[in-house]
Amino acid sequence: MQRRLFLQRIAIGLAGSPLMAAGCRNHQTAHVLTKDDKDMVGSHAAGAETWRPLINEATCKLLGRQQLGVETVSHQAADGTMAVEQQLTRKRICFVGVENKSVEEIGDFKEQIYEQVDSIVNESETFEVVNRRFIEAGLRECRLRPDDLFVPGNRRMFTASMEKMEQPFDYLLFAKITSGTTTSNKDYQRDYDLTLELVNVDNGDYDKETAELRKGYHKTKLGKIRNYGV
Repeated sequence: MQRRLFLQRIAIGLAGSPLMAAGCRNHQTAHVLTKDDKDMVGSHAAGAETWRPLINEATCKLLGRQQLGVETVSHQAADGTMAVEQQLTRKRICFVGVENKSVEEIGDFKEQIYEQVDSIVNESETFEVVNRRFIEAGLRECRLRPDDLFVPGNRRMFTASMEKMEQPFDYLLFAKITSGTTTSNKDYQRDYDLTLELVNVDNGDYDKETAELRKGYHKTKLGKIRNYGV
């Protein structure tokens, strides 16, 4: 009986201690962001505020440099003469994935980056993207990794595999994330780069676009990290 009373008193004392009280006050809240709200800024690593502008800049600049494919078609007009028309044809892009070479783990943003690049390409008048499931199946069949496709022989084997699945394409698209860190005492600046590489599978022509965003991280006296775009 005395032992039970003793244990009860200990439990009551712990519940009223500052440590337990502090733990009870910790809670998490959330709110839905509207289209007019700015993206939240990651306090310790890159977030939506970093990746969205990088994706938009790199993808739009790269696609903007590519000319529309033009196909000339001849047909007989109503008056019996031959007429020539030009039709715009969309080139097909095989987007093989996102490679992270930065110091940070990007987690679920890797899939977000892929989907956002994919959407921008498909919304253009110049290009359309091969379905990702066919791409993954082709890589598995050839036992290749995305970076293996820079070897001409591997690229031809993969192209043949995709044609067998009735998924021919004109370009390969690679995305790579890199970062560089500059430290100043306890503060630091991190430069984030998103690079897109476009390879013509017919002639090997190569185009490349890089977008950069700089971000500063600063520690307060309380040990919390503040961050600012720089």
